[in-house]
Amino acid sequence: MIWVDADACPVKDEAERVATRLRVPLSFVSNGGLRPSANPLVSMVYVAQGPDEADKYIADRAGPGDVVVTNDIPLAAKCVAAGARVLRPDGEALTPANIGNVLATRDLMADLRAADPFRQGGGRAFSRADRSHFLDALDRAVRAAGRENG
Repeated sequence: MIWVDADACPVKDEAERVATRLRVPLSFVSNGGLRPSANPLVSMVYVAQGPDEADKYIADRAGPGDVVVTNDIPLAAKCVAAGARVLRPDGEALTPANIGNVLATRDLMADLRAADPFRQGGGRAFSRADRSHFLDALDRAVRAAGRENG
């Protein structure tokens, strides 16, 4: 199963393309506002409005053999701990080996922003290369998760 934290995900179409090609079920989890897909492999899960409702839904269900797509680092940490493979929308894999550093960096950046309200946020724009990297990474992650589940 592929789980997508879908509210602000820029690679929903790419995730559906990989799921279709590999014939793997895909769930888009959001607070609403997404159009349903006619694809029989795709399910739309609409959770209650509120902070982290989609994250809670995914974290409660993801585990070994699943791939989770999210940019939410706390959600990623929970899914990694549960045994799921986790990818960011740019294709970066979050793993037991790097999730601690990613969480620490996230917390440090939050502290820096809180200390300097004039600090300009944001990283670089999401690019075509990021989409391409994501497609390749998701394909590899889904295949590897499938091998793990036998």
